[in-house]
Amino acid sequence: MDGIKLAVSRDERLQTRGDLAWAIAVGGIGIVLFAALLLFTWNFATTLFLIFAGMLLGVALTAMTKRLGQLVKLPHAVRLVVVCLALAVMLSGVVFLGGTTIAQQATALSNTIKSQLVNVKAFLDKNGIDTSYFELGSINGTSQESSKQDSSKQDSGKQDSSKTASDPGAPAAPAQHNNLPSASTLASSGGAIVSQTLRLLLGTVSAVGNFFIVLFLGLAFAAQPAVYYDGLLFMTPVKYRARATVIVDRIGETLERWLIAQIITMFVVFAVTWIGLAIIGVQSSFILGIQAGLLAFIPTVGAIIAGVIVVLASLASGWVAALSAFILFLGVHALESYVLTPLIQRQALDIPPATLFAFQILLGVVFGIWGLALALPLMAIVKVMIDYFRTDAGQPAAAS
Repeated sequence: MDGIKLAVSRDERLQTRGDLAWAIAVGGIGIVLFAALLLFTWNFATTLFLIFAGMLLGVALTAMTKRLGQLVKLPHAVRLVVVCLALAVMLSGVVFLGGTTIAQQATALSNTIKSQLVNVKAFLDKNGIDTSYFELGSINGTSQESSKQDSSKQDSGKQDSSKTASDPGAPAAPAQHNNLPSASTLASSGGAIVSQTLRLLLGTVSAVGNFFIVLFLGLAFAAQPAVYYDGLLFMTPVKYRARATVIVDRIGETLERWLIAQIITMFVVFAVTWIGLAIIGVQSSFILGIQAGLLAFIPTVGAIIAGVIVVLASLASGWVAALSAFILFLGVHALESYVLTPLIQRQALDIPPATLFAFQILLGVVFGIWGLALALPLMAIVKVMIDYFRTDAGQPAAAS
């Protein structure tokens, strides 16, 4: 009996050691995989955000296609083509009818904001506030220095001519010839011009390429949503496929409702801002309305940025116009926060403002403009998953 007990206890110890070793190995592999996932996400964050933006576009096109299907009984492909053609016609109409106006107002707005920033810097400097870290007005300062140099040259030329006229016997001053730049100066200037041109071309190509990548991904996802839906569920283990189906369905419904509500909100903000600024008499009201509508996609932060731009642009029309524009900004923000969001988005998202703002700041600091712009849909996905695991995950186990 003692030998049997000793053998059993030895087997139990071996089994315990094996289980512990297996747990340590699985935990170590999990930690390594999690670290590798974080490293991959950090290095390829821009690409992942680009793919996610394409998915959002596909969800938006699918949502509009479904809304059209409630009105007209047509195949999915035909409804998608109708939606895409309608959006293309609207965009082409805006560009064709207001393209010149948009370009002129954009140039005027850029010049106005630059001049106002320089004025603000001069005002702060006048009141003893150090603004050297702003690096504003360098162009203006450079132009002022060059004009001072030109005036000093003119003054010296006038003094020389007056001396010659007062003393006719004095020898004439040697004629000053403009020296040609040296070869090294020409080479450095040419290299700087070439590098700036290449940088501008690469930036333009990158922006256009990103636009077409998002457009292609959105059209691909919207053309065959069932294929990608079934493929995503197929990669899920069979044991968890039912839960994954519920989560994916809820995420899709949440994003669809939010995107439709967000498009309506952006259009209302654009129209109210444009009409209000035009009534006030602010220049570039149309382009200011467009930027306010686009920035409405980013909650809280976008409204603040749009308000600052509107007020700065309105300063060129006087303090009355700037004050009126500020009041208009407060009214638009109140309309968006207390009327449009509760009425349109109350069934889409229910995220506390402080939580959303903290998440926006975190992603904005870590990942830049992509993280700031896509923080809300990412937060919506996380919230759907948390709500499911908190409320519904335990129901099947309890029922069984």
